[in-house]
Amino acid sequence: MKRFEYRLLDTVSGFFSGIDYQELTNHLNALGREGWEVVSVVDTMFTSHQTRGLLITLKREY
Repeated sequence: MKRFEYRLLDTVSGFFSGIDYQELTNHLNALGREGWEVVSVVDTMFTSHQTRGLLITLKREY
């Protein structure tokens, strides 16, 4: 049976504190090299027709 662990990234609080797309891309690529895969992205703060926050769910098999 496959087993997975999950990780959440929040661009509003925590590591990013706002969306810098190049920084986010670099971070996701680094996590991908560790075996993490993005499985979901949810817009958490949509104001003035702009995304202000993302909640990113990642998983990897262990």
